[in-house]
Amino acid sequence: MDILTIALPALGEALALVFHPTQLMFLCAGVLLGLSIGVLPGLGGIAGLSLVLPFMFGMDPVSGLALMVGLIAVIPTSDTFSSVLLGIPGSSASQATVLDGFPLARKGEAGRALAAAFVSSLYGGLFGALILTCIIFVARPLILAFGLPEMLMITILGMSMVAILAGRVPLKGIVACGLGLLLGTIGSAPAGGSLRMSTYDIPYLVDGFQLVIVGLGIYAIPEVVSLLRQDKPISNSGTLGRGWLDGLRDWWRNRWLSTKCAAIGVVVGVIPGLGGSVVDWIAYGYAVQSTKDRDRFGQGDIRGVIAPESSNNAKEGGGLVPTLIFGIPGSGSMAVFLGGLALLGLSPGPSMIRQDLDITYTIVWSLALANVIGAGLCVLLSGQIAKLTTIRFTLLAPFLFMMIAFAAFQSRQSLGDLVALVGIGLIGILLRRFDFSRPAFLIGFVLSAQAEQFVNMATQIASARFRRGMEAGLDYIFTPITVTLLVLTVLSIVIGIRQSKNIRENIDTHTGTKRAPMIFLLAVTAYVVISIGDAATITRFGDKVFPLTVGLVTLAACLALVVRMMRRPETDDVFIDLESGGADAEAPQGLWRTLAWFLGLLVLTGLFGLVIALSLFFVGFFRLRAGLTWVKAALLAAVGVGFIVFLASTLGRDFPPGLLQEFTNLPWPLR
Repeated sequence: MDILTIALPALGEALALVFHPTQLMFLCAGVLLGLSIGVLPGLGGIAGLSLVLPFMFGMDPVSGLALMVGLIAVIPTSDTFSSVLLGIPGSSASQATVLDGFPLARKGEAGRALAAAFVSSLYGGLFGALILTCIIFVARPLILAFGLPEMLMITILGMSMVAILAGRVPLKGIVACGLGLLLGTIGSAPAGGSLRMSTYDIPYLVDGFQLVIVGLGIYAIPEVVSLLRQDKPISNSGTLGRGWLDGLRDWWRNRWLSTKCAAIGVVVGVIPGLGGSVVDWIAYGYAVQSTKDRDRFGQGDIRGVIAPESSNNAKEGGGLVPTLIFGIPGSGSMAVFLGGLALLGLSPGPSMIRQDLDITYTIVWSLALANVIGAGLCVLLSGQIAKLTTIRFTLLAPFLFMMIAFAAFQSRQSLGDLVALVGIGLIGILLRRFDFSRPAFLIGFVLSAQAEQFVNMATQIASARFRRGMEAGLDYIFTPITVTLLVLTVLSIVIGIRQSKNIRENIDTHTGTKRAPMIFLLAVTAYVVISIGDAATITRFGDKVFPLTVGLVTLAACLALVVRMMRRPETDDVFIDLESGGADAEAPQGLWRTLAWFLGLLVLTGLFGLVIALSLFFVGFFRLRAGLTWVKAALLAAVGVGFIVFLASTLGRDFPPGLLQEFTNLPWPLR
């Protein structure tokens, strides 16, 4: 009863604050900014919040909160545009949407996919806000119940989604996941600082690879190169295809799936460390496991859009729970959000719940209202944005290359970001070509760091408990939550292996000779062997046990694949090669010639810096590849360079420098 007497008045005060004209203005400003950031591939909540932080100091707390919450609430909605229309994840939380959203757009059903995505996002956002409202007082014991063993088990549960996304050959899924895990271990070990597959002679590798680089490299580069080779629009239809009502009906038919996935989003958001990087995969995996007719997943199943979109918006409400109650960020964007709260003079934690409950609920109401406004604006703007799919892709590709390069450079502000992007992009192209699961690779990378940290910490504590006694050790490991998660993980793996052949990232596949797939597999095996050897030389046990274990498991899967390749005929699925038949093989432009354009942009950037390189790249590409006149090529180049300079100046970002900048003192943005 005390809760009701305190909470209800605070809710009423928060409602009055949110609907004040000034606060509504700031909320709408945040929503518009979030939409602008979200539609650009690779830029997400961290970049958007970083933009507004300089303006937070001295602002009215409610106005500042409205601005920030409006921004972070709408980005998971607006990033759907690039995922569905371009096949490029708008952010780390919209990667699973690509699997079915992009095939729907290529079928001319972009309107249906977007409608289902937006209503799912709206529902998930409102669901998350509702749960956040109810959980403010009861979340403390829930979060405290998750110790290291529970965190480790839920991480393993996330990795069990690999079984669902393994594709036609489950062993390939294991290899892809293992490669992702090993990529995540490159650099300085989190426990003891030992260097793994890196050296101080190449400082960039010491800190490992960033998610934005890996996400863009694994998905954006292969898809842009593939579409560019076709030299035609993404969709031949001049409209969004099957209308919005179809998408709304699809959501209504799958409303319980949407509700369950929204609940998954809240739970994953509540647990610090998981956040948006994995929530969409868990929801997608659940959608596959819980349905009977799974054959269309990966080929344009609307449920593959509804599930991740419901969860990735709901996770924002869940992520605010540990952020507000404990001051523990649930994700990268929540970490920046904490910085904004500090600038507003607010201290998240139990004291904020007790003393500023009206401010706390202002955040909740702002979150709900921002989702409504954001979804409405997305619907209004969809018709114009979707026309991008009808433009000849050769005219769009240079601008996408520009945005991908700019987004990647924001990782560390180093030219090494672009080198890493191209290298991982090449890996993504080869994984796609030989039908290795790219989602499995990405899940492995995302969960690698936290899995290793949880393993190290849980092992140390468990060892101390077991030294005290067997019962104390078992009680620490086998809690009710860990046992439940263990059962769910086993069920997920069993069901996933049975159904993995139904989840196909590439619909039309062809097998060729044994040579190319075998060479790629042997190259992967060689890298795994080198990684194992590198891990074995590390003296500190805590720094080598994780990469060594992952490497040995991955090596076993590689060797099993080698044996299968030696024993099976060339028609077996293990020899799938997209360059041996189908759309890729029949593309008018070659793979390596197309990729060479992106490599050329990298070389020019290394010599002259990104702005000068983009100017040369745009003119050359539009004139030579697109066949435009010199005047049109120069005009489009000016538009592209002007846009990226304006964006960088607005965000306060720099451009990658080249050798030229070391010898001359050029003004910004050329320096």
